[in-house]
Amino acid sequence: MASDAGTVNILRGITLDIAAGEIAAVVGPSGAGKSSLMMVAGGLERASSGLVEVVGRDLGALGDDDRARLRRDHIGIVFQGFHLIPTMTALENVALPLEFAGRNDAFELAEAALKRVGLGHRIGHYPAQLSGGEQQRVAVARAFVGQPKLMLADEPTGNLDGATGKQVMDLLFELARAHGTTLILITHDMGLAERCDRMLRIADGLLVADERMRPAALAAQ
Repeated sequence: MASDAGTVNILRGITLDIAAGEIAAVVGPSGAGKSSLMMVAGGLERASSGLVEVVGRDLGALGDDDRARLRRDHIGIVFQGFHLIPTMTALENVALPLEFAGRNDAFELAEAALKRVGLGHRIGHYPAQLSGGEQQRVAVARAFVGQPKLMLADEPTGNLDGATGKQVMDLLFELARAHGTTLILITHDMGLAERCDRMLRIADGLLVADERMRPAALAAQ
C-alpha cells in the first residue's frame, strides 16, 4: 500500500480463496494486517501487487468509480464504530445506499430491513436516540439491505457489551446464512471465531494458519 512515507508492505504474500456463502473469521494480534486484508478485499485500499478478485472482478483493474459501484452493488461492510450519519434517521441511513443505486423502492426496502433486525419501532429515530446495540443493528440492516454477495465485518461487537454483542452476531450469522452471503469477520473473540466455518490466522502480514472449523452445510443447520 502507498502512503506519504512511501510503500508500506502490510500484507506479504497471502494466497487465499473464500467460497461463496462461507463464513470465515480472521484472527491475529493487533497490527498483523487483519483490517488491511478487509480493506483490500472491499476495494477500499488498492493492493500494490498481486490479484484481488471479488465476485469475479479483478479489483486491481478497476478505477475508483468502478470499485465504488462494485461495493455499492455487491459488498456490505459493518465497522466497529457504526458509521451512521447523525443527521439522518435510522430509515434514512438504511435507505441511503439504495438511493445511491437509483432504487425507487429504497424506503420500502429499508423499512423491511429494519423490521428484520427488530427495529421497526425505531425507524424515525436518529442515531443519538438509539443505544449502541440499536445503532449497530441499523448498520447491519444498511449493510444487508442491498443483498450483497460479500459481507465484511471488522470487530462489529467491539463497542458493545457481551450480551448485546452476542445478539448482533447472532443476527449477522442469521442474515448471512439466510441470504447465502459470504461473511468475512475480523475478531479477537476466539469463541466467536469458532462459530464460523473457517478460521484464518494472520501474523506479520502472512496467513499462518487456515483451519476448517466445520463443514458449511453443518454450520447452516
